[in-house]
Amino acid sequence: MLDDFLKYQAQTTPHPLAMEVSHAEGSYIYDTTGKAYLDFVAGISACSLGHRYPKVVSAIKDQLDKYMHVMVYGEYAQQPAVELSKLLASQLPEQLQTTYLTNSGTEAIDGAIKLAKRATGRSEIIAANHAYHGNTIGALSIMGFEERKKSFRPLMPDVRFIDFNSEAQLSQITEKTAGVVLETIQGGAGFIEPINNYLEKVRARCTEIGALLILDEIQPGIGRTGKLFGFEHYSCVPDILVIGKGLGGGMPIGAFTASEELMSQLSDNPKLGHITTFGGHPVIAAAALATLQEIISSDLMSQTLEKEQLIRKHLQHKHIKEIRGRGLMLAAMTESSEITNQVVLQAKEKGLILFWLLFEPKAIRITPPLTISNEEIIEGCSIMYSILDSISQ
Repeated sequence: MLDDFLKYQAQTTPHPLAMEVSHAEGSYIYDTTGKAYLDFVAGISACSLGHRYPKVVSAIKDQLDKYMHVMVYGEYAQQPAVELSKLLASQLPEQLQTTYLTNSGTEAIDGAIKLAKRATGRSEIIAANHAYHGNTIGALSIMGFEERKKSFRPLMPDVRFIDFNSEAQLSQITEKTAGVVLETIQGGAGFIEPINNYLEKVRARCTEIGALLILDEIQPGIGRTGKLFGFEHYSCVPDILVIGKGLGGGMPIGAFTASEELMSQLSDNPKLGHITTFGGHPVIAAAALATLQEIISSDLMSQTLEKEQLIRKHLQHKHIKEIRGRGLMLAAMTESSEITNQVVLQAKEKGLILFWLLFEPKAIRITPPLTISNEEIIEGCSIMYSILDSISQ
C-alpha cells in the first residue's frame, strides 16, 4: 500500500509521514502492523469526538438507510441539513441565523468573500499577515504568507494585509473595504490569540465604515476553546461566521453563517450566487448534527479547559518556552525548529501523533480530540517529556 500511495496518490510534501492506517477508535489510530498511536492532533482539529464516535457512526448508518445525494444544494428540503442549520442558529447570536453548508472550510471562506462583495458592492478584502484560510484560489489570495502563494500568482486582486493585533493599522479598513477576514485565533501563525480587545476594535471599525467582519472559526470553533465558538471569549460577533473541520465529527464539511437578509443576496441578482453540488450532503449533515448535539449536551466544553491546564502542568520543561492557545487548541513552542522536528518525528516512533503548524516552525501542534481522557493526556505528555529530556543530554 505504501508504494502505491507514493506512486498513485498526489502528495503535498516530498516526505509525508506515510503511516499505513488499518483502523482508528477513540483517541487511537492503528497501523497495519497493529501498532497503536495516541492521537494528539485529531486530523488537524477535525475529529472533535475522536475516531468513530458511536453516536456519529450511528447517525451516518441511519442516514445511509434513508438516502444519500438526491439533488444539488438548496433545491430540496433534506432533514439532516435543515436540522443542523436550525441547531446552529439556536446556539448563535440573533444576527447569525442562516447557514450555507459547503464541502470544506476553504469553500466556505470563498463563499463568505463573495457574500461580502455582493452585499457591500465593494471589492477590497483585508486579511492578516500570517493568516491561513485554506487553499482554493480565493482563500489562497488572503493567505498572509507570500512564500506559500507566490508560485500561483496572479491571485484575486484588491487584497490588503494588516498585522493581527495591531490597533494602529485598523485605519487601513476604509470605505473601499468589502470585508475583513480574520481567524479568531490565528492558527498557522502559532495559535495567536487576540489581545487588548483587538477583535472588539476591529468590529467597531467595520461597523463605522460599513465593511463586513468575517471570522474564521474553522479551527477554534465547535468547542475546541472551551466555548462553542472562539469569538464568545472576545465579545465580538461577526457579520459572517465561517465553520469547518470539527463540525463534521471526522466527515468533510464547511459552512458560513450570516443574517437571513445578508444570505438571501446570494439567491438573486444574480440567481445561483453560490452553488455547490454536494454541500449539505445528507450523510455528512447527519454526522455533523450528531457531533454538534453531543458537544452541546455534554460537559466536553468545560472539560476542554480543565484538560488544557493538565497539559500545561505536565509539559513544564526547559525546552518548552511557551504554550500558546486556549482549550485544546495549543501550540508548545520550543527553542528551535530542530527541537520541534525531533519531538514530532520521535513521538511517532514512540506511538504518539504530533504535528507542525504551517508558518511557525518552532511550534508543536497539540489538538487532541475533545474526548481524550486525562490518563491519555498524561501518557502523551510523558512521551513528549521523555523526548525533550533526551534532547537535553
